[in-house]
Amino acid sequence: MRKGMANSAAQRVGGIAVVSFFVSFFVLGIAARPAAKRAAAGRENYLSPIEMVLSLDGGLLYVVCESSDEVRVVDTQSGKVVATVPVGRVPRGIAASSDGSVLYVTDSWSDNVSVIDATKNKVVQTLPAGFEPTGVVVDQPGTTLYVANRLSNDVSVIDLKTGREIKRLLAGRGASYLASSPDGKWIYCTHIYPNPAAFRTPPVSEITVIDVLRQIVVERKLLHNVAGVFHVAVSPDGKLGAAAQLRPKNLVPLAHVEHGWVFGDSLTLFGQDVGEPVQIPIDELDRYYALPWGVAITPDKSKIFLSAAGSENVTVIDVADLLRSVKARPRPFVNDLSASADYVMARIGVGHNPRGILLSHDGKRLYVANRLDDNISVIDTASDKVVSTIDLGGPKNIDAVRRGERLFFTADFAFQGQFGCSNCHIDATIDGLQWDLEPDGFGRDIVDNRSLENLAGTEPFKWNGGNPDMPTECGPRTEKFFFRSQSFTQQQVTDLVTFVYSLPYRPNRYRLPNGELTPAQERGKSIFERTLAKNGTPIPETNQCAYCHSGPKFTNQRQIDVGTGKPTDRSPVIDVPQLPDVAYSAPYLHDGSARSLEEIWTVFNPKDTHGVTNDLTKDELNDLIEYLKTL
Repeated sequence: MRKGMANSAAQRVGGIAVVSFFVSFFVLGIAARPAAKRAAAGRENYLSPIEMVLSLDGGLLYVVCESSDEVRVVDTQSGKVVATVPVGRVPRGIAASSDGSVLYVTDSWSDNVSVIDATKNKVVQTLPAGFEPTGVVVDQPGTTLYVANRLSNDVSVIDLKTGREIKRLLAGRGASYLASSPDGKWIYCTHIYPNPAAFRTPPVSEITVIDVLRQIVVERKLLHNVAGVFHVAVSPDGKLGAAAQLRPKNLVPLAHVEHGWVFGDSLTLFGQDVGEPVQIPIDELDRYYALPWGVAITPDKSKIFLSAAGSENVTVIDVADLLRSVKARPRPFVNDLSASADYVMARIGVGHNPRGILLSHDGKRLYVANRLDDNISVIDTASDKVVSTIDLGGPKNIDAVRRGERLFFTADFAFQGQFGCSNCHIDATIDGLQWDLEPDGFGRDIVDNRSLENLAGTEPFKWNGGNPDMPTECGPRTEKFFFRSQSFTQQQVTDLVTFVYSLPYRPNRYRLPNGELTPAQERGKSIFERTLAKNGTPIPETNQCAYCHSGPKFTNQRQIDVGTGKPTDRSPVIDVPQLPDVAYSAPYLHDGSARSLEEIWTVFNPKDTHGVTNDLTKDELNDLIEYLKTL
């Protein structure tokens, strides 16, 4: 399909029947609960392929399967799985040594790297990393491994001879994906959350540039108005880099969805071919390509391939036309939705939630990991067509959780396919942003994005507690105020709620293995549970930390005024949030105005209305925070 042509033929239908419906919240609630309970009892063991590497001769494809905690080895000629290698929990990234004999797999929930002997298809060593390791590359001599840690916001530098971590390099928040320059001199790191910034200011992200020889960060390429940067690739000649990214329009009311003002899907180009970094759109005037994720540049630098994880397709970009457009158009033109017609060659329909993409060594084939189909699409890069599909052998039955997961990650339901649930809840977590959701009035009730981990038993929802249950949160509210388009059927709402309720807590890295607390955490627990101020004055029950944050999930599920209301809020009363894994969900407060846990009390609690904290020393406040991190 050539650029400028209508894209309707390129759009994958997705197999979801969408029917308008009107149904009471009560009926939706009844429909959702049984499926949620069934999901807790047991579910299919899906694979969820997410990243890949090829053997040196191209005969074997190693596929990281996120949900089944393994690497599946595929014979590229027959398309058959020939081996399975168990690794750690929730693997997310993979890299190969220069001779292909060793594979390195990041185990994001085990906080380590599995080292696989590729000749034996066996894990022979594990290496320590930071919190939630994701992306990984090995330097060209094969002596040092670099690992991007999503929750500790840094890059581990690991000596492969000793197996020890040498140092950590500070990266952007949510450091996730790495790519090496062809000459091996530089490593580029992207991150999925924006860097901390002043309240209600445009988000800023970065591409962190690491000097491999000196093992230091030498540059931070700032990406303005960007939050959510995914894969990055560099052309074989080293002159062109491309990073997939989101441009959220979170500072304007969501009512602008009809005008294309919720998310812009784009690439940042950098390198000698373009000079200063330039952002280019991949959307069209009447259709969007949600969640640009995987990026690959062909060996001859003629094409860029880009997976759209929310739109179930791969975008093909003509590099020569792209560079001409970049030189001819006045900058910036990233919001010009007519621009993509100049350089987009085709949109290739693939499977559900395509993530990692990988070119064969000769550039003739492109492998696409369809995470929610448990298969790999194989694209002929000359014709830009899918020529085969590799079945990785996952379950054939699609249960309610999987159906809901597909709904969560697709953009099929929003007006012009602009976004889905996973745009704001990246990988079913958060996005680090605050949004103006206009049902409460334009510029009113600015809300921070809350975590989705283990939500059952934390009702009601919304910061004002206005949604009594998850079917209300995910059903009519989402359709009417977010998507502005198609409606879910009753069954689809049930499936979506089932998936959301199935999301577990991520491992807590601040707890000791035996469940005990450190001395600092013990002191913080005493402060959290205290009923008297330091001068002996009783603290009113409703102002005690353990009163509001009580129960197994540290919420009493009530709405309370803790003095953090703003002039933009309709009411100072807010829903008491749950606290487990609170360390991972910055910023804080109902509107995200506190950039850290410390700011909750040092900046936003001057009158001791959000717990009594003004009588605490700096060390005592630190102890309280250390305890909160363990919850």
